[in-house]
Amino acid sequence: MGCFVICDKNIVLRQDGSLTEFSDLQKIKDLNTFSDYFEEKAFDLKVLVLKSADKLPDEFKAITLREYYFNNPEDEAFFAFRAAGLANWRRTSKFCGVCGNPMENHKSLTARKCPACGNLVFPRISPCIIVMITKGDQVLLAKPADPSRDFYALIAGYIESGESAEHAVAREVLEETGLKVKNIKYRGSQGWPFPDQLMFGFTAEYDSGEIVIQKEELSDAQWFDRNNFPASTPKPGSIAYKLINGLI
Repeated sequence: MGCFVICDKNIVLRQDGSLTEFSDLQKIKDLNTFSDYFEEKAFDLKVLVLKSADKLPDEFKAITLREYYFNNPEDEAFFAFRAAGLANWRRTSKFCGVCGNPMENHKSLTARKCPACGNLVFPRISPCIIVMITKGDQVLLAKPADPSRDFYALIAGYIESGESAEHAVAREVLEETGLKVKNIKYRGSQGWPFPDQLMFGFTAEYDSGEIVIQKEELSDAQWFDRNNFPASTPKPGSIAYKLINGLI
């Protein structure tokens, strides 16, 4: 709950790291171009969405949502993630997907409704899997093909239509690494609004195969000893970190 100022993948805070207050929103809005403002009564959210945060007053700063999440309790970070997720959903649901007319806010639900055909749209959630694969005392870590993501992480991917989450684990691992896994077990979940994922965390054991990476998705994948991980790995707070360190 509270007031949130969102700009792309960033959140605007006061210089001391605290959240903005309602009285701050007008100061920020007067100096920066904004694209949306909305309130959600169910969670007492007030959200200002900026197009840019280049002219913030001196008492404010912008940090990434990821940094905010990693440095705040999960129950507090949830509201920031919800604000960002709703902002993206509103941006991408301005027009009805059935008849093309402009959508309106529903009067009582967190939803948008088409006044022409009655189509009702709720916030979009994209289910994904993320899995820690073990082989004895080793863990499989992979580096994304995207050069801007220069770190080793776990295998992850979207659940496809008609799949169970467990089937998606086996498929994604086989597609991206050429490996077959067994003993797939659900461990926990995490919302991840980049832009709208719900991550289902699993562990699995190596069954068979040799690593053959899918180059469109990965630049590298290797087995690492638990005591000799690469320098850049998932940060505390992320579901990947929790899986790797046995916290879930």
